[in-house]
Amino acid sequence: MSDLAALLDGTTPWVVAELSGNHDGSLDRALATIDAIAATGAQSVKFQTYRAESMTLDSDAPPFRIREGHELWGGRGLFDLYRQAGTPYEWHEQLFAHARGRGLVPFSSPFDGTALELLESLDCGIYKIASAELVDLPLIRAAASTGKPLVLSTGMATLAEVEAALSAARGAGSGELVLLSCTAAYPADPAGSHLANIAVLRQAFGVPVGISDHTPGIGVPVAAVALGAVAVEKHVTLDRSGGVDAAFSLLPEELSALVRECTAARAATASGPRFGVRPGEEDTARLRRSLWVVEDVRPGDVVGPHNVRALRPGGGLAPAHWDDVVGRPFARPVGRGQPLAWDVLGAPGTDRPDRADRADTAP
Repeated sequence: MSDLAALLDGTTPWVVAELSGNHDGSLDRALATIDAIAATGAQSVKFQTYRAESMTLDSDAPPFRIREGHELWGGRGLFDLYRQAGTPYEWHEQLFAHARGRGLVPFSSPFDGTALELLESLDCGIYKIASAELVDLPLIRAAASTGKPLVLSTGMATLAEVEAALSAARGAGSGELVLLSCTAAYPADPAGSHLANIAVLRQAFGVPVGISDHTPGIGVPVAAVALGAVAVEKHVTLDRSGGVDAAFSLLPEELSALVRECTAARAATASGPRFGVRPGEEDTARLRRSLWVVEDVRPGDVVGPHNVRALRPGGGLAPAHWDDVVGRPFARPVGRGQPLAWDVLGAPGTDRPDRADRADTAP
C-alpha cells in the first residue's frame, strides 16, 4: 500500500502541515516546527524543494518583482523572496528523517529536475505539484514517471488545464492522484474559497479531492471536509511574527483544533440520512412525553386534563392519542403516577356509572 492510500483510509481527513518558508532560515526552527506538528494529530508535513535559481532570474526588472501594495510581499524581488523562503537542499535528509522519527509522512513539492532527483534519493513517497506549476506539464510528467502518487493543487486553473495535468500524469505512469481545490491568494479571503469546486472536480475527474487553504483560521477547512474534502493542507508556523508565510499560517494549537474539528466534520457527514431513534439517543428517547395519570381515579371517572397530562418520561400512550382518550371512562382504579394505557379505559361511549355503582366498585 502506498503512503497516500494509507493516508486516505476514509476514517479521518488527511491533514498536511506545510512548512514552506516558516523555518525562517533556521534548521533548528524547522525541526522544532516538525516536533510541534507531530503533537497535533496531523499525519504529514510537506516541504518545498527548490533553489531561487531554479525558480526565477536574479533581476530587479519589473516583471521579476511582486506588485507594490501586495499585502505580504509588496515590491519584493522574486529572487530574494525565493532565496529567503527556500528550504536548503542540505537540510532535506535531516528533515525527512526527523519527520519520520516523529511518526509523520514527509513529502515535498519539487519545482525542477534537481529537486526531483534529491527527493527520489530520500525515498519521498508522494509528490505535490503546486498551483503555479500545474501548467508545467514536463514537470508533472517527470514526477509522475517515478510511479509515485501525485497531489495536484488547482489554484488559478481552468477545468481544461486540470484535465491536461491529469492526462500528463496518467500518461507518464503516476500512482494515485489527488486534486486540491485551492485559491492561490496569500492570504486568501474565505469568500473566495469557492468550496463548490470540490464537488465539481470530483465529479468531473473521478479522483479524490481535498483543499489547499490559505485563509486565516480553520473555518474554511472544516466546511470543506463537511463538503467531502478528503485532505486539508495548511501552512504552519511557531510564531506569526516571522517567516514569509507566517501571517496566514496556523499556530500549532490551531492546527490541533483543525485536526479535531475536521475529524468531527468527517464523522458528522460520513453516514447517510437516518430518522427515528438513532444510536446514542436511547436515553433521551425514554424521556419523550407520554400520557400519565396525575391523580387517583376510580372506575367511571372520565379522562380529562384534571387527571391525565402529557408529561415526561415515556411509558404511557403517546400524546398524539389525546383526542382518542379524552372523555372516555376509566374501567378500573388507577393510582397517581401510573402511565395511561388502553387496558385501563372503557370503550368509547360507555355510559358513566352512577355514584352508587362507583361506590360499589371503588377499591
